[in-house]
Amino acid sequence: MIINNITRLLDSKHISYTAYELPGEKLGAEETAAFLGLSVRLVYKTIVVLREKTGKPVLALIPGDCELDIKALAAFLHEKKMHIPTQREAERITGLQAGGISPLALINKGFTNLIDHSALDHEQIHISGGQRGLNIKIPVMALVELTHARVAKISRLILG
Repeated sequence: MIINNITRLLDSKHISYTAYELPGEKLGAEETAAFLGLSVRLVYKTIVVLREKTGKPVLALIPGDCELDIKALAAFLHEKKMHIPTQREAERITGLQAGGISPLALINKGFTNLIDHSALDHEQIHISGGQRGLNIKIPVMALVELTHARVAKISRLILG
């Protein structure tokens, strides 16, 4: 089993979670769900979003079968414009590899955390464990409390 700062944090806070080892390459939500035999709706992806002017970067957690509704996110945060950085920029901003970006790895690093309201439909969801190859199943309310996340409608289903 992989042990890292996130699993140590969760253990120290006595938060019930399950860690899953995944292949070491970057997996998207769909590949992660398939690997774990889950609905992609339970695998939440973390998207880094930047404000137009100065301000803390945002980590938006949305279901794997959805896309970020950046206008809804901006409206919720009372921002005129926001944008999604490139993968390389997101890695530089967070210090984590894409596929391993997690709000749990970035606690107390100045990020604003938002979780799509659909997470409240589930007792637990799956998120990145802070590094490629690690997935964490965590109770939604524990995630909200630990990351001081706000909950809002910030995603829409991907139509395809």
